Amino acid sequence: MGIAVVGAAGLALAAGLAATATAAPGDRAGTAKPAAAKPTVVLVHGAWADSASWSGVVKRLQADGYPVVAPANPLRGLSSDSAYLADYLKTIHGPVVLVGHSYGGSVITNAATGNPDVKALVYIAAFAPDKDETLGSITAKFPGSHLSDDPAAPVPTALNAVPFTQPDGSTGTDLYIKPDKYRDVFLSNRLSRTDAAQLAVSQRPIAAQAFGEPSGTPAWKTIPSWYLVAHDDHAIPPAAERFMASRAHAHTVEINAPHAVPLTAPGAVTRLVEQAATAR
Repeated sequence: MGIAVVGAAGLALAAGLAATATAAPGDRAGTAKPAAAKPTVVLVHGAWADSASWSGVVKRLQADGYPVVAPANPLRGLSSDSAYLADYLKTIHGPVVLVGHSYGGSVITNAATGNPDVKALVYIAAFAPDKDETLGSITAKFPGSHLSDDPAAPVPTALNAVPFTQPDGSTGTDLYIKPDKYRDVFLSNRLSRTDAAQLAVSQRPIAAQAFGEPSGTPAWKTIPSWYLVAHDDHAIPPAAERFMASRAHAHTVEINAPHAVPLTAPGAVTRLVEQAATAR
């Protein structure tokens, strides 16, 4: 009879210990919490490039366990491109780190406004306009762009203008970097002539209206921002980048790189994105 009592007591004690060991997070003996899911990184390209320009960054972020998407930027106009991206962001569940390169910076500036899921904005040699600013007006404030050697020219001298007609009959103009200017303007002559020529052939144009369209309420006024300044940028003057970064109170790094930073320095871009993603 005594043995049976001891056996029953032992079983009860063992059951109690097991329950304690498997206690839910927040219980007295089980305080460990599961690791928070990493935010989704959304990469937005700019003019004269496409989503493939992020390939080196995508590879590194995926290796580090981040969910990544790089949607196509329509490059048709600031308001319409921003509306497109804003709708795209609604399909993503959970926190987002929103990254823009070049013109893509102006798109994320507008698309993220009012979206509580966007936890950080990351500008990579990018426009970060204030309300009612145009991209053309920002560039004109600072010397250093190689897009034109004639400020009075109706079309920047490094660009080709290609008229187009919309299905509704309205017309517009697409802007391409001239093939013989692409290596200088976009790459600061950092890649070989062969590689630059291939990129020039596959560049995506931007509608001219995008440069003259006023920006809306900027998301960087309410969302923490990070900025990578490219010292050797021949498209957006580095001084303009520093000005926009300072105005946005962005966490800023500077590297010796051309405008096409995602192509030439994907490691530096990835490090900055991950700093934004892990900031508290």
